[in-house]
Order: sequence, then structure tokens, then C-alpha cells
Amino acid sequence: MNNIGKYISSSKLDQHGISSDENIFWNMGAEILYEHSIKKNLGLVGKGGALVVETGVHTGRSANDKFMVKEETTKDDIWWGKVNVPISEENFDKIHGQILAYLNERDLYVQDLYGGTDPTCRISVRAISPSPWHSLFIRNLLVRPDGADLAGFAPDFTILHAPELKVNPAEVGTNSETVITLNLAKKLVLIAGTSYAGEMKKSVFSILNYLLPAKGIMPMHCSANIGKDGDTAIFFGLSGTGKTTLSADPERSLIGDDEHGWSDTSVFNFEGGCYAKVIRLSKEAEPEIYATTGMFGTVLENVVIDPDTRELDLDDGSKAENTRAAYPITSIPNTTEGGVGDHPKNIIMLTADAFGVMPPIARLTPEQAMYHFLSGYTAKVAGTEKGLGKEPVAAFSTCFGAPFMPRHPSVYGNLLREKIAQHEVTCWLVNTGWTGGVYGVGSRMPIKYTRALLRGALDGTLDKGDFRIDPNFGFEIPLSCAGVDGNVLDPRGTWADGKAYDAQAAHLVDLFRKNFTEYEDHVDDNVKAAGPIL
Repeated sequence: MNNIGKYISSSKLDQHGISSDENIFWNMGAEILYEHSIKKNLGLVGKGGALVVETGVHTGRSANDKFMVKEETTKDDIWWGKVNVPISEENFDKIHGQILAYLNERDLYVQDLYGGTDPTCRISVRAISPSPWHSLFIRNLLVRPDGADLAGFAPDFTILHAPELKVNPAEVGTNSETVITLNLAKKLVLIAGTSYAGEMKKSVFSILNYLLPAKGIMPMHCSANIGKDGDTAIFFGLSGTGKTTLSADPERSLIGDDEHGWSDTSVFNFEGGCYAKVIRLSKEAEPEIYATTGMFGTVLENVVIDPDTRELDLDDGSKAENTRAAYPITSIPNTTEGGVGDHPKNIIMLTADAFGVMPPIARLTPEQAMYHFLSGYTAKVAGTEKGLGKEPVAAFSTCFGAPFMPRHPSVYGNLLREKIAQHEVTCWLVNTGWTGGVYGVGSRMPIKYTRALLRGALDGTLDKGDFRIDPNFGFEIPLSCAGVDGNVLDPRGTWADGKAYDAQAAHLVDLFRKNFTEYEDHVDDNVKAAGPIL
């Protein structure tokens, strides 16, 4: 084993079962990882300096290929079902052996990193991959230790990453040649058969989502930022709802764009970087994120590039709708030092309602906040996923991040409710989706209105105004907001046909109620009553 690098840990790879005779590159920076990626024909340098790569057939997460090992020490704590699909210890060990054999034949890239900016809550993570650009990706996304800490770095969890290895599903009990599996007892993540880099970072999120609730810490799939007066805001939301875009506000300091913990003392980022969608990214609407697509150190996934001029075409979705930029959080000019903020003053729950029913903003009671948190509603439209037709499809992902929640949703919901009450947090539901009709008829909510409404919510002026009660969902809708056309605040009034709105609203209410039956036995009567009414 030929260990190369300035920052080689005394905790070597033999403890992981790796005894490669090839080169082991330890904690390399962007410059060397760029060089190796280009030499291996794994990427191109785009105009401005970003590393442009392709992920092959997998351009997003492989939800049907994700498994959790069912073993004695943790099996009673896991929410088994559609999200957490069990795999046996025996099959896990088979996959482990195949990945070790694969890695032992290749040059490897090791990154020793932290999951979590708060030293009292973080975990140490070692990522081992034969791919230099994946090594750069995870280096961008997690928290980098100081050089002095790397010599004695000892991982709490290890990710073994074999993107080109295909497993035999009949032999190892998987659904396909791709597998992402977590063994909490062995503190080991195995990834094979997919080059989509998001699987690496989401595995760390899943680990923290399991560990932190036992310590009274709320793990959250959210972005967070801080105002000039030190007020923290949290933004929950699924992909496509604007979580990254709206938290990157030039008037507020960014804590992080995707994953955070809420402890007894602070809100802290799990990550040291951002993983932003860049399809049809606008320089005018999202200048901070747009700028990262032309920066050295950024990894761009599946973005179309001219091989001669190296010009990027962010509007071209021919390779994937889920094009992504992975960059260090320091690439955003206005970020908080240390990735930590105070307890939140406001919580924003984002939805992209393609049914045109939801108002652009609504104020929630604590019980309504728990109801909508457990519901985790947004809508999918044509082009966002394979197989979607012309009509919008409701998507409910509990806790706004079901694929990464090992424990039952009520564990996270009760933690959130307790913290909202303890810190007197104001909660809002914000619709960044459609107004004036369903998708295909109405139009997308203007981002200038969303930003104006958020300003009013976060600076407190909206909270002091007058509200009306929505007859379908029971939450409070403001009657006015500076910089916003008042007509937009009444979603029914934006439709040409009020009866058509009523029918669509009744349809969406019914979908909410049917979805929530799964959680009714785990919440009290006040939360049940906080849902919409037929």
C-alpha cells in the first residue's frame, strides 16, 4: 500500500479490510483531484473553472436500491417499511466482501471529514472511493477538519464507495445491480452501482437522523440563515420548492442549504458545502448560486458543456433535469462563520403546489405546523421525474425528508413541536408553486412576491397585520403585504372559474386526509384537528 499525501491519518485502511497494493491518496485538495479526474477522462474543466462530470444512468437517488441492515441492536428503533427496507446481515456481508475485493484492485482516494459543524454533536466520517471527482464532491459537502486534526483522525463511520461495481441481485438480495446500504452496528455505508454523488452525502444525513434524536437534538432537512439582528430562520422543503434559492438571500447570512440540527443551544449545519439544483438557473434571480457554476472547485453534475469552448448551457436538460452544483459553502459570499446560529425565530415550510390551491403564504399554529411537517407536501409535474404525465401529482414526504428518516416520523414531529413551544417560534407555510390555476393553466408564483412575503414574515411586519382563515385548511392568510399584489393572496380569486378552484381544493384536501391516516395513531387530538376539512 503506497500512502500518498501530506495529511495521512495514523488510522490506516487495513482496519477497513483494505490491503491494496495500489496508490492511496489521502485528503487531497481540489487541485490534485482535478488533475486526476482529467487524466482518468472523468471530467472537463468548464468556462470559469468548475469540474463538469457525468453520473451515467443514475442522475438522481436510487430510492428502490436503498437498504438498512436489520440487526439486533437497532432493529426496534427503525421505522421499517417503504422508506427503511431491511436487508440481512448475511447479504450485507456479501456486498461488503465484493466491494473490498473491488477496491483492493484500484487507486483509492480517502477523505477524512466531519458530519456536523458543532463539535459536541458531529461524527467523524471517512469516505473511500476509486473516483477522484467523488472525493472532491464529498470534500466540498462535508466539514473539513483542521490539518492538525487529520494525523490522528479516527472515523466513527466509514463510506466504501464503488460506483462502477455492479452486484448480482439474485445473490445478495437487492432489487438491481445498484445498492446503497447502511449498517448502524458496524458503522459502515456501502455504495455500489451508481455514480450519483448525492448518495454519499445523504448517507451521512441518515446516520445523523438516527443518532441525534436520542440526544434530544432535532435533525432537519432544511436550509437556514440569519438576519442582521441575529434572528435565525429555518426553511423546510423538498427538492424543487426553493429551499436553497430562498435561503441564499443577500440580506441574510447563510448557515447552510440542506441539512441541520437543532440542539439545546443552537441550530448548526451538518455540512460544509451546498448541493444546488442548477437546471435553468437564472443569474438575475439567483446570482450567488449562479456564480458558483463558474468557480474553480465546484463540481457540476450532468450539465451540458461545449467540448470546444467549454461554455455551459444550464438551460439544457438533455442529460438530466436534476443537474447539480456541489461547492464549498464559502463560495457563497454571505455565510455565517462556523455554520451555527441561535434558536430560530421563524420556521418556513415550503411547498410547490402544482394544483394552484395553496396561498403564497399562511401562518400556522404549532399544531398545524406539526401536521404539515408530518405531511411534507409538495407536487411533482411533468419533466421532474420519468413516467409523469401532464397532470400534477401530489407528493407527501414526511418530515420533508422521508427517504433519510430511520426512526418513526412521530419522533421527529414531537421533537419539533416541543422546540417550537419552548422557543416560541412563528411558523409559516409558503407556496412557491402555481397560482391562477393548475400546472399548465396557471403560472408559477413570481419569486419577487415570495421574497417580499418572506421579508415581511422574517422582519415581523406580516405578523402584525390582519389575517383571514382559509376555509379549506384552517390556517391564517394575510390580507396584505408590501410589494405584493393583494389579489395573489387569495388563491381562489386568481382562478377564472371559482367553482373549478373549489373542486381542486376539495381534491387536495382529500389527498391530505388520506395521507395523514398513517400518522393518526401517533399524534394527539389537537394535531388531528389541525388538518384540512372536507
